Amino acid sequence: MKPPRFRYDDPATVEEALDLLARHADGAKVLAGGQSLMPMLNFRLARPSHVVDINRIAALATMTSADGGLRLGSLVRQRALERSPLIRERSPLIAGAMPLVGHPQIRTRGTLGGNLAHADPASELPAVMIALGAELTVRSARGSRRLAAEAFFIAALTTALAPDELLTEIALPPWPARTGAHLLEVAKRHGDFALGGVAVTLTLDSLGRVAGARIVGFGVGPRPLRAIDAERSLVGGAPAPAAFAEAGRLAAASVDPPDDIHASGAYRKRLLGVLTARALTSARSSIGECAA
Repeated sequence: MKPPRFRYDDPATVEEALDLLARHADGAKVLAGGQSLMPMLNFRLARPSHVVDINRIAALATMTSADGGLRLGSLVRQRALERSPLIRERSPLIAGAMPLVGHPQIRTRGTLGGNLAHADPASELPAVMIALGAELTVRSARGSRRLAAEAFFIAALTTALAPDELLTEIALPPWPARTGAHLLEVAKRHGDFALGGVAVTLTLDSLGRVAGARIVGFGVGPRPLRAIDAERSLVGGAPAPAAFAEAGRLAAASVDPPDDIHASGAYRKRLLGVLTARALTSARSSIGECAA
């Protein structure tokens, strides 16, 4: 199918883009990598009056270190994240997740901000951002605001972005000492959306006990879901198989996935529990014996 008619604009600055979004907030869509928007246009699932192409805005395509953390422009390509030595050094969870995001052709065009703004509940990157405690900057002609990643994702394909707002930057805190991370998922074929998955981080104290953990399931609900009870169960204890198994049980108990044509809710629920225990084990191994 062909897309419906629309007015095309390609601003060169963030300010120009925000002005266009302010003037056409009731019918504008932002074009970044186009890996989600173009199929939606072709199937006429989206019918914007204006398409605002932000690909000429170089200021949105930067990756920089800041105070030990990272600042990532929303237009950074997924393939750039996958190949970046800075990402491998400062955010191993992102580096490990990127090969699972679609296929190389998709990652070459797809952007970090576009993926997050699309908010597919089976996508890896929204869960990764919550697991990392990311802060997202959104701007409009009215001003800017910063949102924790947890507050950004509302429901399936729904975020806290207002119609006139643009996601411009993702800020990641410094990678904590004695911290490991891992992402696991199950998909029917490599590159497909996950039937279910989990992103975890695990931090140990100087005595080798669990100082903190984040466990975020994806593909098991309408948005990425933190397993708070599972996280709390780990803190203060030894990072041992029994503790990880209990965290997996609690993570599974915290979700109620629906049935669909791809898998039953019961399967996804059990899957989250198994993957959580395995991901925590891998995260612990990645910290190294020196942390014990």
